[in-house]
Amino acid sequence: MDFKLKSYKKDFDYSYTFGAFPTMELINFKPEAVVKVLVSTNYDKKSSEDSIYNVCNGKNIEVEKNDKLFNKLSPKENCYVIGVFKKFKSHINKSKSHVVLVDPSNMGNVGTIIRTMIGFGINNLAVIGHGADLFNPKVVRASMGAIFKLNFTHYDCFEDYIKENSEHDIYPFMLKGAVTLDSLEIKKDKSFSIVFGNEAAGLSDNFLEYGTSVLIPHQKTIDSLNLTIAAGIAIYEFSLKSK
Repeated sequence: MDFKLKSYKKDFDYSYTFGAFPTMELINFKPEAVVKVLVSTNYDKKSSEDSIYNVCNGKNIEVEKNDKLFNKLSPKENCYVIGVFKKFKSHINKSKSHVVLVDPSNMGNVGTIIRTMIGFGINNLAVIGHGADLFNPKVVRASMGAIFKLNFTHYDCFEDYIKENSEHDIYPFMLKGAVTLDSLEIKKDKSFSIVFGNEAAGLSDNFLEYGTSVLIPHQKTIDSLNLTIAAGIAIYEFSLKSK
């Protein structure tokens, strides 16, 4: 790739990792996608040389010092490493369990959910609609690079997802859920799909028609849980129930 690096836009065919840790995750898990690594002159070589410089040298990855470019791209003052990578294709494993996000809009929330998924052994994400750009640096940073361990597929609508994954047990998480999460029993020999709606609107009542709708009980002093909290609780509980 020979191009002038610019502040990220969705239609670019490349993106960035901001920070040493997500950049290391990129290098370790998607080395074939790395274009180069940018390093600030303020980067602490003594404490980090082994993690960035040596690894890049071992994988023949270019490391460039360019404070002018670095300051143009970096969103935060305490960021000293930027990875530049080509966007890559990915596909969910249909035989494994999935998290499904319907019209997600907050990039930080999506990244946090990805990190939680990977932490509890669910490595497949389906995104319905195209509100969230998984390659947005905000998603990558919030995931702390966990996105490079993830399988993911975009679908235009939930019906398309169902057609391709008809063998899954479907569990939409809704305030009108028919079963509470604590009382839910799942089949341990079947793959499942746990489904979450948009941060603002949640899932429409149409999702009551799919599978078994699930409610996470909480005090009536709040109207609903934050999406990342609800997803984290559900992912953890399903990781236990499926063992």
